[in-house]
Amino acid sequence: MAERAAPAGLEVRGLNVFYGASHALQGVDLRLDRGVLSVVGRNGMGKTTLCKAILGLVPIGSGSISFKGRPLVGLAPAEIARLGVGYVPQGRRLWRSLTVDEHLRMVARKGGAWSIERIYTTFPRLAERRGNGGAQLSGGEQQMLAISRALLMNPSLLVMDEPTEGLAPVIVAQVEEMLVRLADEGDIDVLVIEQNIGVACAVADTVAIMVNGRINRAAPAQELAADRDLQQRLLGVGRHGHDDTPAVAAAPSVAVAAEAATAGGPVKIYMANPLPPTRWSKPVPAATIERNARLLTVQPTAAQGAQMEIRPLAAPGAEVVLVAGTLDTKGDELRYMRDIVRDAGLPVRLVDLSTTGGHSGADVPAHQVAAFHPRGAAGVFTGDRGAAVAGMTEAFARWLARQGGIAGILSAGGSGGTAIVAPAMRALPIGVPKLIVSTVASGEVRQYVGTADITMMHSVADVQGLNAITEDVLGNAAHAMVGMVQARRTARRRGTRRPAVVLSMFGVTTPCVQQITGALKEEWDCLVFHATGTGGQAMERLVDDGRVAGVIDMTTTEVADMMMGGALACTEDRFGAVIRTRLPYIGSVGALDMVNFGAPETVPERYRGRTFYQHNPQVTLMRTTPDECTRMGRWIAERLNLMEGPVRFFLPEGGVSALDAPGGAFFDPAARTALFRAIETTLRPGPNRRLVRLPHAINDPAFAAAVVEEFRRLHGAQRGPRRKGGLP
Repeated sequence: MAERAAPAGLEVRGLNVFYGASHALQGVDLRLDRGVLSVVGRNGMGKTTLCKAILGLVPIGSGSISFKGRPLVGLAPAEIARLGVGYVPQGRRLWRSLTVDEHLRMVARKGGAWSIERIYTTFPRLAERRGNGGAQLSGGEQQMLAISRALLMNPSLLVMDEPTEGLAPVIVAQVEEMLVRLADEGDIDVLVIEQNIGVACAVADTVAIMVNGRINRAAPAQELAADRDLQQRLLGVGRHGHDDTPAVAAAPSVAVAAEAATAGGPVKIYMANPLPPTRWSKPVPAATIERNARLLTVQPTAAQGAQMEIRPLAAPGAEVVLVAGTLDTKGDELRYMRDIVRDAGLPVRLVDLSTTGGHSGADVPAHQVAAFHPRGAAGVFTGDRGAAVAGMTEAFARWLARQGGIAGILSAGGSGGTAIVAPAMRALPIGVPKLIVSTVASGEVRQYVGTADITMMHSVADVQGLNAITEDVLGNAAHAMVGMVQARRTARRRGTRRPAVVLSMFGVTTPCVQQITGALKEEWDCLVFHATGTGGQAMERLVDDGRVAGVIDMTTTEVADMMMGGALACTEDRFGAVIRTRLPYIGSVGALDMVNFGAPETVPERYRGRTFYQHNPQVTLMRTTPDECTRMGRWIAERLNLMEGPVRFFLPEGGVSALDAPGGAFFDPAARTALFRAIETTLRPGPNRRLVRLPHAINDPAFAAAVVEEFRRLHGAQRGPRRKGGLP
């Protein structure tokens, strides 16, 4: 007997809602099986009424609403909430007098996946503002709190009404990231009501369009994001959204202008109202309109069908090389590299990232990429170069994140072009070849490369036309990309994959880490990262990506540089990847006795008179004081308190680095004691969170052996990475 299909997470059939004589919802049909479904539409189309109907907040005229097969019509809102339907209302609806923490504790349920600690991890800003009242929060903070309040109910279905309305772009991005994460985790189905077409398309695979109280159609998100004509017709730009009748024929003069625009040539532009009209304005004489007309010369445009054509980058199972850049200024150079890659037998696609809005004949035109901006193409083609570059940078990152089948990506440009492509490249998995030919490659490139494996090649001459220099350099780059892609395809994989563990190391903790890796290398793939700021970020990126199974963070010295202004600082998100993934964590206080600076003359004036150690002519180390150690200990312990997975944090009583030893340059028992005391008094111990004090120095064999023993106890038998498989 065939199995019955599982009921939909949410199903709405023939739903009608009336406000007096007004027919607000007119036979709405909607189905959300699993994941995230976005509903978009102009104001007054019935979106909020749909939310209220699902939650039982308005009376139903007719039709049905079911949640996992259970009818909701006729139930009280409290009953619907108890069944597992959460609601984030438009306008947030917070209590002005209650603090953030009081809001959360009122609704928190024990035993669910979402706890108050997890909320504070997801929204660190709320943790900072936990004592502030609802009226003391910014709009973005209020929205975070409204979302958090709904998540703490641990719902199976979350209904969100305009969750990004009125928020700053950085907060919009954070909310969008959270929605994508919810979809990936699969524990909560989400119905998102949005006016921001960029957000709606980014968080869901399918977007339903509401027009005049009906679901007009449901379209694939990628198709809707690129179809500007559909957006204009149904979402409020151009003709009225409810007008589905064919457009009337254009007047002869308009038709002539359109034909001229298509073919290229001058077009006469008429202004019917040279001055803003008022209720007392008289009709403008035709002679005045004719006299004020201006000529505009337009370039030939591609056919409308070609503009809107959406094609996958590669056939299923295949991969292509992307050559991406601003074709309006670097077209010859990018096509030159494209041709070399193609002549080598690799499939290649040309992606235009121009910000002028013109048409270049690229495989992926600029307007198609720009449509992925949160505000659509209007967020890119602004007329202001700085804003346009920033808009295209964000749009390209979003576009690339939704693509599959990428064998490698190649680009060339100046500082602007490099700034556009680099963020998107950084988000690609480690191992995918990424190469940029740039005029800035001979200088400081950290801001472009970040923690990614991007190859930067200096262009020598400006990337401005093909000549004897640029042809050689661009040719080398294209052939290098061909070689990397082909080598990656033919490379033999290791026969046996060991689970990966990441370790942090510094010169003064090297013996400790070497002993640990020596003991684990037969069972684990040990990935060691130099604690130089970017090293720690790269390590945590692998944790965030789910590509490792264990963390042995012996060297947390980057915290000292962050708090005291050193050269090798981490960010405020240090330990954040472990907090988010709840991976078992083993850590220590390695090299927290020092802050790193450059040559002696680079040490800030406020530190004159302190204890220093000259590591080499370009590196000066400064001993941390008891007061600084106290501050660091509290900060680290507060981060450890946010970890929900198993935590073992080791305190080496014999010294935290090779310099913190009897007779050593940084031997200071008082500072070490202050560090340990701050951690002990701030940490909230429990079965899953423990401090381990050992009477050894960090580089002693007995200390390393104890770390290895505890690591094996936490992990038991060998375990593979949690999500995406091991490193290639």
